[in-house]
Amino acid sequence: MIRPFHIRIAAPLLAFVALFTAGPAAAWWEYGHQTIATIAMAEVSPRTRAAIRRLIAQSPQLRTPTCPIRTIEDASVWADCVKPLGDRYSYAYSWHYQNVDICKPFDIKTPCADGNCVSAQIERAARMLRDTALPTVDRIEALAFLVHFVGDLHQPLHAGDRSDRGGNDQPANYGIMAGRRNLHTVWDGLLADRAISTPPGGPIGILSEIPVGDRAAEAAGSVADWSRENWQVAHSAYADLLGGDGCGPQPATRPTLSADAIAREIPVARRQVARGGLRLAKLLDEALGGATPDPSRVPRPRRG
Repeated sequence: MIRPFHIRIAAPLLAFVALFTAGPAAAWWEYGHQTIATIAMAEVSPRTRAAIRRLIAQSPQLRTPTCPIRTIEDASVWADCVKPLGDRYSYAYSWHYQNVDICKPFDIKTPCADGNCVSAQIERAARMLRDTALPTVDRIEALAFLVHFVGDLHQPLHAGDRSDRGGNDQPANYGIMAGRRNLHTVWDGLLADRAISTPPGGPIGILSEIPVGDRAAEAAGSVADWSRENWQVAHSAYADLLGGDGCGPQPATRPTLSADAIAREIPVARRQVARGGLRLAKLLDEALGGATPDPSRVPRPRRG
């Protein structure tokens, strides 16, 4: 809650402060993931929605009481919530991202050769969710991983970087906000909060910017297609910070994401959230609603 001031502040100063102040306190890992999940739940078929609710009702089988799943929004942050559980889920740490170098030709095969990357795990989770022969607990876990990882893929610093741990080693100021920040945390937090809460804010507001007739096209394509697209967005994120060349040298002083750059990035971040929700809905419909899977997402049998 904002407490009232006992002095009057000029309108230009208020506008200036608003430009660099985040909205809700949550970051992409929570606010972004939950918004994507809400959009997906609104877009799936009634059959899919009912199937999701049936699985969620059995989520206590996961035995993660500190990370309960009562809604699809809970499911969207479960994969992060269980990280402190140590050895139980430490194997999944590298599943949240993929280190695809934005300064080289796009290559998803090398960083995902062992399957330990976000795009490979999206495909795996979708297959497991579709497989009704699997134990229910495995399918609940697959649902939670799928909802989370589609969100991760659409945070561009999870899809591409400059060999700097997804921008975690790239110093960055956010407008007038200096300090110990980096490009990853800017996208995870301040920029994400600002973008999602910008009017029309929230899931319905963001989805309203995509015409109904365009939504199928936004959801189309393979996970590899989405990876390439988000890798390109990552390149733009670095370019906006570093002055036009995302692969150029580091400036002599700590780089700043300027007011103009923030204004350019807000609609980009909103589009990322909308696309994540629509694509997640499509994957859920294919896994749980009887929709015919996109041929580009059906894995081909291996030879030999």
